[in-house]
Amino acid sequence: MKIVSKIAALAAVSMIALNASVAGAEEITEFRIGILGGENASDRLRAYECLEQKTADLLGVPVKLFAPADYNGVIEGLLGGNLDMAWLGASGYAKVFITDPEAVDPVLVKVNVDGGYGYYSIGFARNDSEINSLDDMKGKVFGFGDPNSTSGYLIPSIAIPQEGYSMSAGEYFGDVVFTGGHEQTIVAVSNGDIDAGVTWADGLGEWEDGYNSGALRKASDAGLVDMTELRKIWQSPVIPEGPIVLSKKLPEDVKIKMTGLVASLNSIDPDCAYNIAAGETRGFMPITHEAYVNIVEARKAKNKN
Repeated sequence: MKIVSKIAALAAVSMIALNASVAGAEEITEFRIGILGGENASDRLRAYECLEQKTADLLGVPVKLFAPADYNGVIEGLLGGNLDMAWLGASGYAKVFITDPEAVDPVLVKVNVDGGYGYYSIGFARNDSEINSLDDMKGKVFGFGDPNSTSGYLIPSIAIPQEGYSMSAGEYFGDVVFTGGHEQTIVAVSNGDIDAGVTWADGLGEWEDGYNSGALRKASDAGLVDMTELRKIWQSPVIPEGPIVLSKKLPEDVKIKMTGLVASLNSIDPDCAYNIAAGETRGFMPITHEAYVNIVEARKAKNKN
């Protein structure tokens, strides 16, 4: 899946934003950024400190970071008007859109080093187990992350049964559990608390590094896991990377400035971009709702079951 927007478009957005008058910022008194779960709150807040400072400098108002315990905390914050910006997974965005189509605008998407904006749900187990594929998981414990995660629940909960493995506890797997997030799943598998689970990765680069970006890369960088002790046992079809969204209630100049700031991160502060994007990327490029129509429909279908 290749992004169609060119670097020129990114440059144009960035220049408009960074050269815009600060007068419009007087219409807001603070700016609130939500950070999805998936790793512990202190690490999430630390990763976003650079964006917090850059946003405060750009908008001239205090910036507050919020790192709720689960995905739903960010989703409800956006729906309730208590957050102005967040990077959602595709399924989380779908839930927001289904609940209130007028709540947020998707504006940017993370671009992989190969120029695409797809990623994967990766199933994995310990290397010293006898689990090499889902065929070896009969009677064993399988872990999802968060119910509002695209790669940690929505896509594997649809794709794995389509391959013939029931996700109802006791029918094929001995049990199917929610760990609470990507980091929790990785640690649970690594510690042997569950037999296998799913998380997200761009699927590029080396397994031993946790790929180029994603939850495995973050866990590897943080020293939480030695990737040589894990093996991949399943991979989903490609998933569209989730969008960075902005509240539709924000003044237009604030939307333009924040879109431009994040779009420029990879060039103005590569370390900050690495922290925000959970690894190596080409940065962030424009995206629209149309990229997520299939995920919205998948979420609607799941909600009916």
